[in-house]
Amino acid sequence: MKKRYSYNILFQFVTEVFFKIGCKKADAELIAEVLLAAELRGIPSHGLARVKTYLGLWEVGRITLNNEVKVVHETLSTATIDNGNGFGMLGAKKAMKLAIEKAKIAGTGWVSVLNSNHFGIAGYYAMLALKDDMIGITMTNASPLVAPTWSTSRFLGTNPIAVAIPAENYPPFVADFATTPIAQGKLSLIERKGKKCNKGFVQDKEGIPSTNPAILKQGGAIVPLGSDYEHGSHKGYCLGAIVDIFSSVFSGANFGPFTPPQVAFLPLSEKSTGLGIGHFFGAIRIDAFRPASEFKKSMDQWIETFKNAAPTAGHEKVLIPGEPEKQNTEYNLKNGIDVLPDVEVELIKIAEKYNVTIYK
Repeated sequence: MKKRYSYNILFQFVTEVFFKIGCKKADAELIAEVLLAAELRGIPSHGLARVKTYLGLWEVGRITLNNEVKVVHETLSTATIDNGNGFGMLGAKKAMKLAIEKAKIAGTGWVSVLNSNHFGIAGYYAMLALKDDMIGITMTNASPLVAPTWSTSRFLGTNPIAVAIPAENYPPFVADFATTPIAQGKLSLIERKGKKCNKGFVQDKEGIPSTNPAILKQGGAIVPLGSDYEHGSHKGYCLGAIVDIFSSVFSGANFGPFTPPQVAFLPLSEKSTGLGIGHFFGAIRIDAFRPASEFKKSMDQWIETFKNAAPTAGHEKVLIPGEPEKQNTEYNLKNGIDVLPDVEVELIKIAEKYNVTIYK
């Protein structure tokens, strides 16, 4: 049975773990904040399960602690940031905040990041723009585990996109999704549970559809959104490619199959096309187009319209992107966060290794 832990207890624990390995306290707190934002929103694949992964990358020298995050190129409305091979959250948050500041001046702000690592959930950063009446956009390339349509080569990552749009009286519209039918982290959780995944998520090394969630360790691949050509996988392939180009070619990070993997079972590519993995952030000031109050009222109307769409049989209502995650956040803050048994075992081992207490 899964156990529930309060947000504060988990935040304290994760912060202490990363502080113990040598992170600055503020950096450790940011890592914990982003990982637990995923847990609160009901996305455990990008939450506590990543603690072991991040520590593993650091232990083999793949992540630099107390890295320098610096702007290496800049214009009035754009910038490129070098994250110094640190934890992705550090350069990502600075980049999103810089995009917001540039948008205040120029109407929009766009910042790319190179020399980085996994940054958690993309939606965390896109939502930072909301309080300034801006639309936030975030994307990143990722471990090369995805085969383009009609290929067996793992050339792309799950390459997520997140867009956050404010409304007046309704919660914000927040779309945060991979450009594949399933994220690698969710596939890993299915494997942990000893279950099979749905058909249309992965293929084996010959390109034959599979339901084995461990197929990636056997040379298989995740397929693009759409699953196969007949169902539009070429469109998912295009989306993943766009994210890869915006995240890496703009910044000077590695692209496609040369992206440094953020999973232990994949070796580093012998070839490099840039530094680290890449991210891309955008902030759009609403009043650069029309008064923010008018826009947000229109968004309320948009949300009401779609919430009143006729549901299909077996469903009570149509949901707005971000609505389930908001409900999850409210519930988990009140009742505690579920921790899967095997993840809890991992955390206990980590606590023992670094002499950190997990309070119940």
